[in-house]
Amino acid sequence: MPATRSTLLRRGIAVATALPLLTLAACGYGSKTEDKPAAQKVAAGAKKVDGLDSVKIGYFGNLTHATALVGVNKGFFQKELGATEAKYQVFNAGPSEIEALNSGSIDIGWIGPSPAINGYTKSDGKSLRIVAGSASGGVKLVVNPAKIKSVQDVKGKKIATPQLGNTQDVAFLNWIAEQGWKVDAQSGKGDVSVVRTDNKVTPDAYKSGSIDGAWVPEPTASKLVAEGAKVLLDESDLWPDKKFVITNVIVSQRFLAAHPNAVEAVLKASIQANQWINANPQEAKAAANAQLKADSGKALPAKVLDPAWQSIRFTDDPLAATLGTEAQHAVKAGLLKQPKLDGIYDLTLLNKVLKAEGKPAVADAGLGAK
Repeated sequence: MPATRSTLLRRGIAVATALPLLTLAACGYGSKTEDKPAAQKVAAGAKKVDGLDSVKIGYFGNLTHATALVGVNKGFFQKELGATEAKYQVFNAGPSEIEALNSGSIDIGWIGPSPAINGYTKSDGKSLRIVAGSASGGVKLVVNPAKIKSVQDVKGKKIATPQLGNTQDVAFLNWIAEQGWKVDAQSGKGDVSVVRTDNKVTPDAYKSGSIDGAWVPEPTASKLVAEGAKVLLDESDLWPDKKFVITNVIVSQRFLAAHPNAVEAVLKASIQANQWINANPQEAKAAANAQLKADSGKALPAKVLDPAWQSIRFTDDPLAATLGTEAQHAVKAGLLKQPKLDGIYDLTLLNKVLKAEGKPAVADAGLGAK
């Protein structure tokens, strides 16, 4: 059934919607953190940036964080930081990364939009800034083809999302409403049974038959496909231009104020990583997978890695307009109190680096720091 642009916008509400009233895991796989500094090469004669001994960088072990994975694996961060050591910490969930940022355990992090807004809102706008984009897409509705052959067949079925109130959960609830179906957001009961299931156990839940499908990020979606599921819907298809934010770069406001040169160095490396990813997709995919193996001890098999990688787009643009739109739709759904998002972005350094690279500036959709 054809959809209008406004309908698509409404449907696309919440792949990145934030819920400050709830505990959010974004694309994470739990709350454990792992400190895994990678081997670094410092060029002879290199100097420290801002006089810092180190810059502490956080990211998730997810393909949607491939900018960071590739930046670590290919040494982009260390190159730009010179004699300042790049230290890395791998997170499994957004809340733990926000806690680490607030405590000073990390300075800069790659993170989903939900925990970024959550952290910003809970701190009354004092904890962090979003300083760059990283990735778009990488979210799918995958289903058991024996039970679900069309959109209409989803009604009455059991569909998993990662967590109550996380980005994919709200996206699915919004999509359900667009179909004219009713579901209680808190319990997940209604015309569709929304089953909140940790991403790391969702494939087993699918294999056991306890769920009939899932609205999940990569690589979980492709892991389900490898178990026989079929892609019913790619979230990107619900958005104008097929773009919506799934990963941002955040920085502690204290660190940004005290060490702007260090933040600029990390952003230079991020831009270089995205440029290299987009110019060398096969090599980048291998580099990201190699870093996943280094961080977790396990690489993704090709049958999961290849389709997952194809659905993610890497971009320096934080796609700020999608963040504001998503938050407002969550408010309308009654799942979010009106957030004060003014000032959540500071794209000054990003646009400085982009200009130096001869690239166009990106916008903050009126949500920039004054």
